[in-house]
Amino acid sequence: MDINLLIENLTNPALLFFVLGLMSVYLGSDLEIPANSSKFISLYLLFAIGFKGGQELAHEPFRMEIVWSIFLGVFSSILIPFYTFHILKKKLNIFDSGTIAAAYGSVSAVTFVTAVSFLEAKSLHFNGFMVAILAMMESPAIIMGLLLINYYSQENQENKIKKRTVIKHSFTNGSVILIIGSLMIGYLASDKHAEGIKPFTTDLFKGFLAIFLLDMGITSGKNLKSFFELGWFPFLFAALIPILNGCLFGLLSKLVTDQVSNRFLFAILAASASYIAVPAAMKISVPKANPGLFLPMALAVTFPVNITIGMPIYYWFVQ
Repeated sequence: MDINLLIENLTNPALLFFVLGLMSVYLGSDLEIPANSSKFISLYLLFAIGFKGGQELAHEPFRMEIVWSIFLGVFSSILIPFYTFHILKKKLNIFDSGTIAAAYGSVSAVTFVTAVSFLEAKSLHFNGFMVAILAMMESPAIIMGLLLINYYSQENQENKIKKRTVIKHSFTNGSVILIIGSLMIGYLASDKHAEGIKPFTTDLFKGFLAIFLLDMGITSGKNLKSFFELGWFPFLFAALIPILNGCLFGLLSKLVTDQVSNRFLFAILAASASYIAVPAAMKISVPKANPGLFLPMALAVTFPVNITIGMPIYYWFVQ
């Protein structure tokens, strides 16, 4: 792997703002991003990436590459929870195992957005249908996690009925609705209309991403200390499994697309872990799962691993 690529990624301003957030916690600073502002920025990032993806998709002719790529994305969001669950349950209880497995089968939109920024810095183009795949990978992973918990825990009928509510929630989750809706609007919008909001969808993007990663750094720093009290297994899992998933699906993506940037994004999608959609869904259906375990794993370990050493590894690997 090119060491210059790793250094370039480690000196990316967005990543350095994440580190600043971590440092502020350990220095005991009162630095924080207001909750409403953080939510707005996360919604903006989803909107911008969805809209730009829709614009890209509008200029692409339909071909079987799109169909096979969607199939691979959905397949990964089913396979990853299945095999990670059986690793996790050797050390953890069924509820924590199913929730963590669902998180790692699902995706992190912010990691995806950071990866898009990584590609743009290298002037690399990716296909708009990759945004659609991002949106489609949320729900299957949640459903798979629920099925595994349900199968192994033998819960009563009342809880099974409750699961249906959560399955519905996994399809109607705000982040899923926004990114799919933005994708469709971007697809339908004319080039003239898209140009009119380009300063908002493109020019402001990297600045908002930097501020959001600052907030993620603060949140991660607050969770990391209590997380280490749970032992080394969760940490090793959260650090190593993403690299394995990213390399595996970066390799498999060769079967459906030859484009390096698309393959890189497949690796990122497989390697990332959800810390928004999955926790929101599992909070409803699996109250016995420990949020002090699965949230720090996804946010405080996997997320920084992916945006520091992960992206250069996946980019080198798919080349």
